[in-house]
Amino acid sequence: MQSIFNCYNKIPFRAMASAAKKIKLSKPSTSAEKITLQDFMDSIHKKRENTAKSVLEYKFNKKRVRIISQEQMVSDKCKGIVYWMSRDSRVQDNWAFLFAQKLALKNEVPLHVCFCLIAKYLDASVRQFHFLIKGLEKVAADCKKLNIQFHLLEGSGADALPEWVVKHKIGAVVCDFNPLRVPMGWLDGVKKKLKKDVPLIQVDTHNIVPCWVASDKQEYSARTIRNKINSKLDEYLTEFPPVIKHPYTSEFEAEPIDWDDAIESREADKSVGPIEWAGPGYDEAVKTLKSFLDTRLKIFASKRNDPTQEALSNLSPWFHFGQISVQRVALCVQEYKSKYTESVNAFLEEAIVRRELADNFCFYCEHYDSIKGASNWAQKTLDDHRKDKRSHIYTLEKLCKGETHDDLWNSAQIQLVREGKLHGFLRMYWAKKILEWTSSPEEALKYAIYMNDHFSVDGRDSSGYVGCMWSICGIHDQGWAERAVFGKIRYMNYDGCKRKFDIRAFIARYGGKVHKYVPSK
Repeated sequence: MQSIFNCYNKIPFRAMASAAKKIKLSKPSTSAEKITLQDFMDSIHKKRENTAKSVLEYKFNKKRVRIISQEQMVSDKCKGIVYWMSRDSRVQDNWAFLFAQKLALKNEVPLHVCFCLIAKYLDASVRQFHFLIKGLEKVAADCKKLNIQFHLLEGSGADALPEWVVKHKIGAVVCDFNPLRVPMGWLDGVKKKLKKDVPLIQVDTHNIVPCWVASDKQEYSARTIRNKINSKLDEYLTEFPPVIKHPYTSEFEAEPIDWDDAIESREADKSVGPIEWAGPGYDEAVKTLKSFLDTRLKIFASKRNDPTQEALSNLSPWFHFGQISVQRVALCVQEYKSKYTESVNAFLEEAIVRRELADNFCFYCEHYDSIKGASNWAQKTLDDHRKDKRSHIYTLEKLCKGETHDDLWNSAQIQLVREGKLHGFLRMYWAKKILEWTSSPEEALKYAIYMNDHFSVDGRDSSGYVGCMWSICGIHDQGWAERAVFGKIRYMNYDGCKRKFDIRAFIARYGGKVHKYVPSK
């Protein structure tokens, strides 16, 4: 039997010495010397190879890891290690994948990857399943090149994985981290059903500073978590070693996968089809990252809140499905700090502090998608104004169709349905108007979450729940001047948007119309 953490003290000293290296910030290319996409991708991989030959020669930070099971020893008789992939669908720049390979290399056994695919997930449509599964197809191809078997199992991890582990004499299960209720339930189910002699290990590869390291409690706001995260970036915002071609070959091969059937057989709304502006997979994510660095980063600080400008990274679909690492993106963006200081700082605040604040909220707050999750002041003010007269009350059907009296809101809804995304600034306006136009705060939150989860490619995500909860329930915010319906929840209106950006240009782009309001009988 070998302890999971024995890989730290059995590596020769000279190998340990070549582990994590200080990040060197390379100079960004000027417009005159822009590199090709392939050169950009090659340069990223070169950085991995320069960091360490493999994860076996890298000083892996143990604080990224949580042992979920009682057992910490890998059996000498095991036939392989499995990485149970879930939230983070990528091969490289993946701490969970790297830790699984480290265990497999130390135990001199094959490495497997399993993804457990459920028939239905919350209010996801076929749009999200398409992006996920087509991304997994690329992951499987990358695994094959690295002599790693990729398995697509039908059912949740709790239902499908334990039996598979027993059948194939797997010695340890490594999984990634997701703070949401359903994935946490899968993890608990696997823990209960897994054989007692098989370690279950979780690695937070989605966040730069692991969620349980950043804070041990629910944080009140970005102000209270910011320094806790930023003070740890020197330790955690490091370069990655590479996942290498695995030297130990499995005695069995994965079952063939019909990828198109995997999409078609999901129990999901097929009327909400795949998006066209973003292709799934790591390569497409890097392409979008490069275009952001080349053309949009320089105006991010000044133009990111203007929905008529192309200033955003547009990386949220790939972030959500873990098809590119936020840590990789942060490493690339910070190379431009001397050139675009304000924009780099603004992007890192959103990509690191605000994103990790969202995971903190969902991890430590049981009611992250309910009015019960709001602060006491917010719950009270919403309740005090529960019976206030609403100027308009819309059904979920009318809202989904973008048939309100507000052409700006309707245009935002058209963007959401058509493109599977909402501009960040307009997402706040969009959600706050739902509070104003529904019969109760509970109904407003229910409708906002449903539409975000159903239409948005990056729905069913900590950031999405927090966005709805911030807009409707005031989490991570403060009380403002009291008014009807909203109480002390921050208010946004049409005229305020007019002062921020050219709403006519946005409306013209998406074609939202003013619909006559007809009260429900």
